Amino acid sequence: MSNQKISTVKKLFARSEVTVIVATLVLFVIFSSFSDSFFTTYNLFNVSRTAALYIFIALGQAMAVIVGGMNLSLGQMGGLTVVITGYCMHVMGLPPIVAVIAGLAVGLGAGITNGYIMTKLKLNSFVVTLATSFVFMGLINGISKGFPYTDIPKSFTGLGRGGFAGVPLLLWLAIVALITLAYFFKYTVLGRKILATGGNIEAAKMSGINTDNMIIIANMASGLFASIAGLLWISRTGSAQPSTGADWMLISFAVAVIGGTSLKGGVINAVGILFSSFLIVMVKNGLVMVNANIYFEQAYLGLILLLAVSLDSIRNIHDAYKAKQRLKASQLQ
Repeated sequence: MSNQKISTVKKLFARSEVTVIVATLVLFVIFSSFSDSFFTTYNLFNVSRTAALYIFIALGQAMAVIVGGMNLSLGQMGGLTVVITGYCMHVMGLPPIVAVIAGLAVGLGAGITNGYIMTKLKLNSFVVTLATSFVFMGLINGISKGFPYTDIPKSFTGLGRGGFAGVPLLLWLAIVALITLAYFFKYTVLGRKILATGGNIEAAKMSGINTDNMIIIANMASGLFASIAGLLWISRTGSAQPSTGADWMLISFAVAVIGGTSLKGGVINAVGILFSSFLIVMVKNGLVMVNANIYFEQAYLGLILLLAVSLDSIRNIHDAYKAKQRLKASQLQ
């Protein structure tokens, strides 16, 4: 293989989305080979539905991460949305559209609260979202008393259980969301300002960007995606469970980071998030199919996340080294 071809391959695999695409395809082949039930229409449909939900969960985390923060209350935002929506339909007997609006309002309000506290009190996102996660959890338990809301209209479950052209409606919706976000961050002024804030907040301030507003907007979007994930979760399961969101923190970070969202901020990759969601779902689904010990599932996912973060760090170190070498070469010339 010529040096030019080797260089092309290196550049190709330096892109985070290529790495996760290859890893996803490899896992797909492995699990299909070891289990006859993996490569079936029924199983692939379920995998796609779950992956779609994971995409919205990951987008909730990614929106907080791209401005240099994090959202540890993401799962509780989704859980509170589920409880409020379920309460509106089951207890109050309100139409689904009204319940959906109430659920979305919860997510937006929670996101604005997080962003406002961070910017106005100059507190770290870790501290703020950790604290609000307990607040939201208290509201979940206080409102629901731990009981699920099961009187959900069948019309509300159509989106979560239906499909079009053999593909779940949830996945179509997730793809539309990813395309919209990719366009937003690449071609709109507001999107570029948010990325600039996460990339280098001091430089963004010097450029005249109101970074506080960008952080509030990003956290508001984080809450919005968390509430959308909660609503879609109800639509898929047909009930509003107060326990919804309990395992979202690991999922949100795993899908977002493996998908190419930089923990340093300023970078998000729509294609990477799409494939990384399938990667995580296939790991969970495939372990069951090959009769692996599911009690170690969280350990497997944690190791995958650690590997992804390590690779991201190694890539950053490598890029910094290459930049330093180029600088030295230019100085010698």
